[in-house]
Amino acid sequence: MPQDPMDFEWSYWIEWGRERILWLLAGHLLVSQVSRLLMEKYKPWCLMVYGMAACWLLLGLKGFAVILLHAAISFAVAQFQLSLLTWLCSLILLSTLRIPAVEETKRKWYDTENEYYLLLFTVSVRCLFCTSFSLEYCWHAPAQKSSHSFPWMLAYVFYYPTFHNGPLMNFDEFSKQMRRQEAFNVKTNLSVLIVGIIRIFFWWCLAELMIHLMYIHALYSSALPLESASYWALGGLALAQVLFFYVKYLVLYGVPALLLQMDGLKPPALPCCVSLMHSFTKMWRSFDVGLHRFLVRYIYVPMGGSQSSLLGMLFSTALTFAFVSYWHGGQSYLWYWGALNWLGVIVENGIKRILSISLIQDLI
Repeated sequence: MPQDPMDFEWSYWIEWGRERILWLLAGHLLVSQVSRLLMEKYKPWCLMVYGMAACWLLLGLKGFAVILLHAAISFAVAQFQLSLLTWLCSLILLSTLRIPAVEETKRKWYDTENEYYLLLFTVSVRCLFCTSFSLEYCWHAPAQKSSHSFPWMLAYVFYYPTFHNGPLMNFDEFSKQMRRQEAFNVKTNLSVLIVGIIRIFFWWCLAELMIHLMYIHALYSSALPLESASYWALGGLALAQVLFFYVKYLVLYGVPALLLQMDGLKPPALPCCVSLMHSFTKMWRSFDVGLHRFLVRYIYVPMGGSQSSLLGMLFSTALTFAFVSYWHGGQSYLWYWGALNWLGVIVENGIKRILSISLIQDLI
């Protein structure tokens, strides 16, 4: 039975995974385990060199140079130790991905659109990693700068399991865990690997069944079946779509999360099942945990967050969702999506504040 071809993300990453990325991830696993076994002290640098080689192989010399240039510019700007300047630099680098002339130039580097999109997706994710490192550099005392050197930035930016699509791991977490030297147990690691592969294979089979049998995205791409469907049917389609999105990211984040575990790191928690969620706030906290930690640490809290006044909290939340919308592409539908999510979070927090009033609690 033919599969539903309308989910671009799933088809795209599965195709790349089968062709090259899974093989490169297997190579990373081999390098990681050998370095942990024989030279734990040099593991970050072994993995850095492997990540740079994998990037060069997959994206070519020019693609590799773009990512290296982004890292170098971010590091140079971070030397001023001004958070606002670092953010300005990050937004400018991100905006270069949407300049038509630059896009056309990058397209000419590759034979296919898929290769160009791989560079685009990779650079978008690397921008977040460069931002995380640069802000941590700004916030740390001069005595701690040795742990925030340019080689450590490259080890973080070119760490291959999270290279193309995440999940996001903030630099402070990455560096602390990568420096930690633990006893290496081959049997324990092997059992973790086998169990992890079995789980990911089960999730992949489930996602393939859904995309071959349910045709959710094909139905959404045509107005006629949606117009003739009842409200109950539309609700069922919406639930089916978000459930597929959940299973898809169990696979897309599950593979790098398993490799993080094999490297002795603690990955961000995998997405929580959407059927267990009943609020916008829980969705943002529990679905993409790495992105949520990034947004809270580098945008929401520095702008005041929940500790500021009501207007301050509204502004910091709005700024957070504005950045998410812009980072995802900045198209008009993404601004609407961000605004609706912002509204949902604000309404929920407003109701919680009302219900926390002692008089209301007494009435309840």
